Amino acid sequence: MAAPILSVRDLHTQFFTDDGVVQAVDGVSFDLFPGETLGIVGESGCGKSMTALSIMRLVPEPGRITKGVVRFRDQDLLKKTPEEMREIRGRDIAMIFQDPQSSLNPVLQTGYQVEEAMLVHDKVPKERAPQRTIDLLKQVRIPAAERRVKDFPHQMSGGMRQRAMIAMGLSNTPSLLIADEPTTALDVTVQAQILELLADLNREIDTSIVMITHNLGVVAGLCTRVIVMYAGRIVEEGPVERIFDNPQHPYTWALLRSIPRIDASRHDRLKSIEGLPPDLIKPPHGCRFHPRCPFRVERCFTDDPVLEDVGPEQRAACWVTMKRAYAEMGARDLVDVSPGAASGVHAAGKGG
Repeated sequence: MAAPILSVRDLHTQFFTDDGVVQAVDGVSFDLFPGETLGIVGESGCGKSMTALSIMRLVPEPGRITKGVVRFRDQDLLKKTPEEMREIRGRDIAMIFQDPQSSLNPVLQTGYQVEEAMLVHDKVPKERAPQRTIDLLKQVRIPAAERRVKDFPHQMSGGMRQRAMIAMGLSNTPSLLIADEPTTALDVTVQAQILELLADLNREIDTSIVMITHNLGVVAGLCTRVIVMYAGRIVEEGPVERIFDNPQHPYTWALLRSIPRIDASRHDRLKSIEGLPPDLIKPPHGCRFHPRCPFRVERCFTDDPVLEDVGPEQRAACWVTMKRAYAEMGARDLVDVSPGAASGVHAAGKGG
């Protein structure tokens, strides 16, 4: 197997507030391989976006990366100077943010902003930059690109602005693209178009993609592997199809039960996850999910679980995996939650 293009080890990011230290990212480790599409999912506040910002060295105050290694190819990004990181950002690693309206400068033409992203890294001669900009807008399927390069952001639809952000991210043909909730504010049709575009770009130019999202359908439609985060930590990871068809952590299981499935009866009620995510200033002892977990045992209250193999290429951090829950509680008590129950979500995602 090829060496990882990105390797994150024991990453800790904390926010030092008047109320205490928020453990936003708490010991996250994972690898991303060339050409791979990796999804990172979880509820709001679980640390997925902060993990991405930590990789990019864009953690806002009063946050600080306190520990860990972020190795991109053969370079530890956490040891780079601010000037060195500015060279890497946009050239080798690009990030698409959630809200293009706030990411694009409202007083500059969209084409100029895409062109500027190229020129700052000297990857395209100045005389070729205008045509390269038009070509990029065409590549991300913006119609009438020759005219649209002169449009200001407010003259574009939400979908077009998001495409312009993707064009900006791709302007220097980065090896790694991090997309932070890129379809959240878009309608379903445009979401499907953006996901199809990212999948095509992944195939055509072999860019590795990290997709940050709370939408498991998005992961099903784009990613080959998924990481599930809860309360700043990774609780499960593995190939998308295996995680969706055979989740082993109760939180993953609960997430999959809480979203609509195309194979479900119209009268079936969605199952919510009871309770609220923990306070990351004073997280609970033991497993952080235990206050909300229907399968918790005594050990969950005291001991921190670690990620362990639970199947081929699949790992979970849990003292009571779903395999054990099936065995001990029986199918009668786990109706509609057996392995394979999430396949309807997977099918829906693949269909766009």
